Amino acid sequence: MPVNKTIHDAFMATRSGIARMLSRLVPPKEVDDILQDTYVRLCQAKSTDHIREPRSFMYRTARNLAYDHLKRAEVRLVDSDADTEAYQISQLQYDSDEPRQQSASQEEFGHFCDAVKALPMQCRRAFVLKKVYGYSIKEIATELAISEKTVEKHIAQGIKRCTLYMRKVGATTDSAENRGHHG
Repeated sequence: MPVNKTIHDAFMATRSGIARMLSRLVPPKEVDDILQDTYVRLCQAKSTDHIREPRSFMYRTARNLAYDHLKRAEVRLVDSDADTEAYQISQLQYDSDEPRQQSASQEEFGHFCDAVKALPMQCRRAFVLKKVYGYSIKEIATELAISEKTVEKHIAQGIKRCTLYMRKVGATTDSAENRGHHG
């Protein structure tokens, strides 16, 4: 079933606006894929009769897809980043029992996300492009219009700050647990 012409026209009319919105959420090379996914979602809708505000619906759909994409990217960061000392340290703490490990790993992941969010903007962008999306130093330098040396400094700073943050959170959590066991 072809997508409703009104929806198609609305998508084409708002496409550049949606792309601008997405560019504030995800790296530029991801924008086109998410735009395409948004359109595919519209095409796959069984019915578009319930859509009263096509423009709002498309922005919301694209934003949700971008957030889903970022969540998957954050999972890839944690799963694949053997270089990040903070993640390695955190995994050593949870090798006792499986349910506790899952719960603790989810909590740890949340803390790691908080650590990344606490990074200065340019540092965070370089760190995420490298650790989540696997960009090379040269690609990041081009993307952010900064020198490769500055990119290296941002990534090193990101690793250091995230590690310190995770250690601080871990120490706070450990002391709270110890108080709970001894109190």
